Amino acid sequence: MWSTHRVVLGPDRVVKTYRPGHEDAREREVRALRLLAVHAPGIAPVIPEHGASRAGELTMSRLPGVPLRGRPLGAPELDAWAAALQAVHTALPPGELAAQPLRPGHQRAVAERLRRWYARPADRPRPPVVRRALDAGRAWLAAAPPGVTGDAPEPGVAPPGVTPCFGPGDGNAANYLWDGHRVRLVDFEESGRSDRAWEIAEITEHVASWVPEPVDVPALLRACALTPAETARLADCRRLLALVWLFLLAADDPAHPRNPPGSTAERQARRLHALLES
Repeated sequence: MWSTHRVVLGPDRVVKTYRPGHEDAREREVRALRLLAVHAPGIAPVIPEHGASRAGELTMSRLPGVPLRGRPLGAPELDAWAAALQAVHTALPPGELAAQPLRPGHQRAVAERLRRWYARPADRPRPPVVRRALDAGRAWLAAAPPGVTGDAPEPGVAPPGVTPCFGPGDGNAANYLWDGHRVRLVDFEESGRSDRAWEIAEITEHVASWVPEPVDVPALLRACALTPAETARLADCRRLLALVWLFLLAADDPAHPRNPPGSTAERQARRLHALLES
């Protein structure tokens, strides 16, 4: 099953075919790969100079390595993951970064999506622990200041002490490849201007970070060396994104699940409660 694209792997090439209506995802990916080829060469696939892709497709180099998702990660992998994030986040000079469009799925869009989800009836009955977590999330969202939900006068502008960055826009650990020495990134369909706290929160709260093999989040955060302001912002970013995942998992059809075994709404409800109480 695929959402915006399907992928065909060759010995040294990858060809992505985008679904009709997702041309903007291809444009973002092409922009990101071209920027990173100039400012952080080697961290991401490259688009070959010859052999242009057909309409609706994108051909790129195939990177070595295995996905970080679903395997135990020790200090070498976590340190390399943090180094790869740092390389991408800081790749663009400030002026060029400021000229980039805000990435899709930043906090204002996420908060608006959550309000829409709360306003509509549930598709199926929810267990009590899920209902309680959703109620707690609603109360937290209603009380959150504008800086948390992205409703500040200048949306997309990083708060003081929080580093603006170029964000890959996807927290799935499957998109980070470990070759035994370093980590490289693939999948930039949702990339754009962002900030470090939001991007790292997308990783810590993605279902891939706790199913099937949980990531040592405190160790990853230590390796990322966040500023005090970023650490403070990270907590609210994690709550916002954990609430998104609770809705997604609660809406999963047990007969046709989209998410991996073990990623239940009940488990996510407990995760959200822990974040709201911390």
